[in-house]
Amino acid sequence: MSLENPNAIEVREAVKRYGNFTALKTISLSIKDNEFFTLLGPSGCGKTTLLRMIAGFEDVSEGAIFLYGEEIEGLPPHKRPVNTVFQNYALFPHKTVLDNVAFGLQMRGNSKADSRKKAGEMLELVQLSQFANRKPSQLSGGQQQRVALARALAPQPKVLLLDEPLSALDLKLRKAMQLELKHLQRETGITFIFVTHDQEEALTMSDRIAVMSSGELQQLGDAREIYESPRNMFVADFIGETNLLDVSVDRIESGQAVCHLDGGHALTCPAIEDVTAGLNVHLSVRPERLILTTGPDTDTGMKATVRENIFVGTDITTLVDLADGPQITVRTSNSARGNERIFEPGSPVFVNMEHGAARLLVD
Repeated sequence: MSLENPNAIEVREAVKRYGNFTALKTISLSIKDNEFFTLLGPSGCGKTTLLRMIAGFEDVSEGAIFLYGEEIEGLPPHKRPVNTVFQNYALFPHKTVLDNVAFGLQMRGNSKADSRKKAGEMLELVQLSQFANRKPSQLSGGQQQRVALARALAPQPKVLLLDEPLSALDLKLRKAMQLELKHLQRETGITFIFVTHDQEEALTMSDRIAVMSSGELQQLGDAREIYESPRNMFVADFIGETNLLDVSVDRIESGQAVCHLDGGHALTCPAIEDVTAGLNVHLSVRPERLILTTGPDTDTGMKATVRENIFVGTDITTLVDLADGPQITVRTSNSARGNERIFEPGSPVFVNMEHGAARLLVD
């Protein structure tokens, strides 16, 4: 990396069309050198299309893509210093693990001896040296995924592209591989661009996240920024779980918006740009930022009735009906302190909001 070109990838006003259908709508973003960057969004949002454009498997209809300051649109995939790990791993079933990893190196002109030596180093990196002489069918899904990683890392690409590589794994193994991927990225210093539709996966692994929907970039930021300060209703609703409430803005005072719900409950939260008195907007508040008590702890305490408690292991989810208002969700940790805040269905309670927990959103 040079000081003149600190970004590994720059996507400048990229558009992708298939006939009359526009899959990507003027996407611009920069991905830093040695960054774990995630493209996150639901199926059909354009994230894999963008990844394939970076890899060279799809042409850019408009705009340009740069790799360390050099435009790469004219380069075929095998000439680009990037590698891709696919969802299905694409291992050769008749070759050993060692030969699978060495294959790409040999195709690049390395000698068989050098290729196998480098492949052995990569297997050591992913902790699979003892399986070098096995066939892929003799490995677990997680081990096959690590072989695919070793093969992609062996040529030492400048950028590694990962297209939902963990989706076929069970939950426990997927969580273990998330940590292993992040460790590999830090150890190799290679820029990782990761595609997923799993919000928790993105939050766990990423230095920064680009949230996409309908071919458009909705928000770009680090995990905490995306979660705590969603830019719009899509991001708030897609990332984690949130309560989205319809509110009316009564007035703006000292940077605070004084609002009320349909049932009349008054709420105060930070004002945002373009919000003025008289507007009907939305308020987002995460379930874990709400607390149930027998009396109002804060000026935002709202009367409610407990509908149901749902035990989900680490947490307890409580559904409550606001008086003359909507149903909302409260999440409490499964701990001694948290259990003190659990009330039986039918109990009258107050819903209290932590300071700064609410965020106004405009469509």
